Amino acid sequence: MAHDIDSAIAMIHGVLAWLPGWLAAVVIVAATVLVALALHGLGLRLTRGSRLGRSHIGRLLIERGAGPTRAVLVLFGIGVAIPALGLGASATQTLENVVFALFLLVVGWAASAGIGLVGDLYLGRYQQGLEDNALARKHVTQVRVLRRTIKVLIGIISLGAALMTLPSVRQYGISLFASAGAAGIIVGLAARPVLSNLLAGIQIALTQPIKIEDAVVVEGEWGWVEDITSTYVVVRIWDWRRLVVPLSRLLEQPFQNWTRESASLIGSVRLYVDYTMPVEPIRRQLDAIVHESKLWDGNVVNLQVVEVTAEAIELRALVSARNAGDAWDLRCYVREQLIAYLQAEMPHALPRRRFEIDNPRSHTPEPTISSMGRPRRTATS
Repeated sequence: MAHDIDSAIAMIHGVLAWLPGWLAAVVIVAATVLVALALHGLGLRLTRGSRLGRSHIGRLLIERGAGPTRAVLVLFGIGVAIPALGLGASATQTLENVVFALFLLVVGWAASAGIGLVGDLYLGRYQQGLEDNALARKHVTQVRVLRRTIKVLIGIISLGAALMTLPSVRQYGISLFASAGAAGIIVGLAARPVLSNLLAGIQIALTQPIKIEDAVVVEGEWGWVEDITSTYVVVRIWDWRRLVVPLSRLLEQPFQNWTRESASLIGSVRLYVDYTMPVEPIRRQLDAIVHESKLWDGNVVNLQVVEVTAEAIELRALVSARNAGDAWDLRCYVREQLIAYLQAEMPHALPRRRFEIDNPRSHTPEPTISSMGRPRRTATS
């Protein structure tokens, strides 16, 4: 085998003897890369046409593995062609170290692609398009957070291993695995926010205080959890803005989760009416309104007097809906319909402010001193 390789190298040198040494090396490397890419493309075409390529798992495997396998094949070809480049011993050793470091990075890339593939196959078992899909959203959150955290760890390990193969930067690779000396302390302090967010992401994936597409109130803003990365959460606010919250802050500050266990919600509508207004007609009208609406889920409808003030009574209507969006729309619809009903049928029931005005002409004047028979002094000259 070694004799055959030496013969092939001698033949290549004979063919390219008329070129300068550096140009011959470039031609060899370029030819090797082209051959590797051609072989990879042929292999992909054959694999996609096979039974494995026509299956769902096979298509995902080919899609995720195309990049790493292509890079591995190119690096393997360059590694085989290094002896034919005619470089010195030192340059050859350096180039071999670089190729091996790149190979370790590609291995990390392949491992990340494999983690992504496993996550996609796992999530494919759950339906995420349902209205009340708490179980699916739970698994989506866990897989996304854990997958991204594992990818970050794989990236750090593969980068550190690749740097350790190069003598000139070996100390940087070692510093990724162990914080030693002043440089390690500085790196550790600088990376503390990142590490705290990574740990917070693992905690969120395990304890599930929030999930993808949960309706939440964070920092006084109401919206849906759009994405959970390894360091922050993206909340899609109702007006299409995006609120980005670090994971560590989200765990340290209280927030509201409207859909933690179920997507169904109860919405409230408050009205103020006059004391003379009977409550029962409004209660019947509320029942008729929600039964005509497709937003109501058929569970809760109620009207109660919850407070009285000096000028009006406060009514609270409770209605339920299948999710946060329907609950908001249903509240607005009920509010509009009840106001229209009061305006049209009972305008006198709207809150009024009463004043009592005395008429001075209707009052008898108070008796004066002279009218009580007391003597009245008169002026004399």
